[in-house]
Amino acid sequence: MSSAAEPDEGLTVGATARAVGVSVRALHHWDEIGLVSPSARTWAGYRLYAGCDIARLQRVLVYRELGMRLDEIARVLDDPDVDVAGHLVRQRELLAARIDRLQEMVSAVDRMMEVHRMDERLTPQEQAEAFGSQWDDRYAQEAQEHWGDTPEWEQSERVKAQLSAADWERVRAEAESFEEDLAAAFAAGTAPGSPAANALAERHFAQIGQWFDMTHQKQVLIATGYVQDPRYVEYYDRLGAGLTAWLKEVIDANARAHGVDPQAARWE
Repeated sequence: MSSAAEPDEGLTVGATARAVGVSVRALHHWDEIGLVSPSARTWAGYRLYAGCDIARLQRVLVYRELGMRLDEIARVLDDPDVDVAGHLVRQRELLAARIDRLQEMVSAVDRMMEVHRMDERLTPQEQAEAFGSQWDDRYAQEAQEHWGDTPEWEQSERVKAQLSAADWERVRAEAESFEEDLAAAFAAGTAPGSPAANALAERHFAQIGQWFDMTHQKQVLIATGYVQDPRYVEYYDRLGAGLTAWLKEVIDANARAHGVDPQAARWE
């Protein structure tokens, strides 16, 4: 039986719809079928949803979210023998299980997106076009064999998977610009440890650091690999005979300026 009430003792249909997140049309329908009806009235005769009505609406929404039909919801709500507390516990268990399934679906979609991005990486031919004649796919194969189980390799693969063709073109242009400046500084007799040389070392640091987390110790070890591998010597010395060894000195001097002893450098 409805009772007279002041406006602040209940909510109008419109206010209730906004409060619980359903349409006014849905409230009218649920009222017509006896699922949830406003039980209070203002002195002017306007129907209001009292607190108990809002609570019933919330239970309806939970049951509906679980996929129950409206007639099933009405039967559960109106059955005097139903253990309300026990039923709420069961509702929570079902919702938690549904959240777990949805989270698993989100994780599956994330994995699918990652696979899709990996499939969009540049092919060896596209890499050759981006880096020019100096690119050799054997370098990538050898690097994977040597570093493939390291965190740095995994991180670099994630970074590369995000790059578009335009990004690769930017990487190529930056590398070419760096090598031109490197050759010019070497030809000008720039001394390792000078401000100009240190700036070049930091550009080299940044170029490597775009692929994985860098330290100056790692940079020293990478430069050591340059002078120990004849292919790197050939690559850099094409810019000027002796440039590879000079670049190693430049990187070592800059590392010292950052508190790193090149002779004691470790991969950390």
